Amino acid sequence: MIRDPRAVPRPAWMWVCRPRPARGAAGPLGQPAAAASAPSPARASAGSARGTSTVIRTLRPVNESDNGPPDRHRLFSLRTARMEAFSDGIFAIASTLLVLDLAVPPTTSDVAQKLRQQWPMYLAYLVSFTSIGQAWLNHSVITDYLDRADSIMLRLNLVLLFFVSLLPFPTHMVAEYLSSNNDERIAVTVYGLNLLAISAFTSIVWHYALAENLVRQGDREGDVRALTSKLDPSLASYAVALGLGLLRPNAAVVLYLAIALFVIIPFRAVARRIRYRRGRDRAGPD
Repeated sequence: MIRDPRAVPRPAWMWVCRPRPARGAAGPLGQPAAAASAPSPARASAGSARGTSTVIRTLRPVNESDNGPPDRHRLFSLRTARMEAFSDGIFAIASTLLVLDLAVPPTTSDVAQKLRQQWPMYLAYLVSFTSIGQAWLNHSVITDYLDRADSIMLRLNLVLLFFVSLLPFPTHMVAEYLSSNNDERIAVTVYGLNLLAISAFTSIVWHYALAENLVRQGDREGDVRALTSKLDPSLASYAVALGLGLLRPNAAVVLYLAIALFVIIPFRAVARRIRYRRGRDRAGPD
């Protein structure tokens, strides 16, 4: 490779060399090579005098940030499509495994009485399904705001999915021991710790994305603050419910259900819809 000695090296640019096509070969648009490249007479004479082929140099920019220096974080950034697909699969499998605990009463017994006796099983399934739905909604909103992901983000997401996939185990414990006076506190405490871990790592994933500038720059700051204000109070609510489970396990399970329903039900959207309908009714037809 022959470089022009007058060229000034620039660290933010890269030299990419491409040899001149052979005589008679087709150019990039099917044209002859002579017409496609069309070197200047001075360059052609210089190349032939040195006994070498003409070298065409082009510049290709390396990723630069807006401030000037190369953005090193871009070298390790990944798209979020595979992370979202894998996460959705884990959420779907975990919510499906919950239904395996629902048992059909035997035909030789009183079906109505057996169904009434299985109320802890139905309550545990309802609370766990709504809790997984709440975590999936929060995770979907977070990934919708993400522009890219790095290696630490992927690993934090894996820890979150670990606790989501673990939720069917404490759900089965609650279904078995909620009606027992001796073991219900242990079952509800283990269940609450799992829910607290899911909420905590959901908040950690979001705050890490904000700290590392993984969120799209065009999003409104009000939307980002709204999501942050939704994640942090739910974490504190789970901590309160965990302490309540040591005293009143049944009340703690009901509180877990209320926390999940508060996130799942779009109260603000429903309120805006009602106000919009009332305003339109008051305005009347044009």
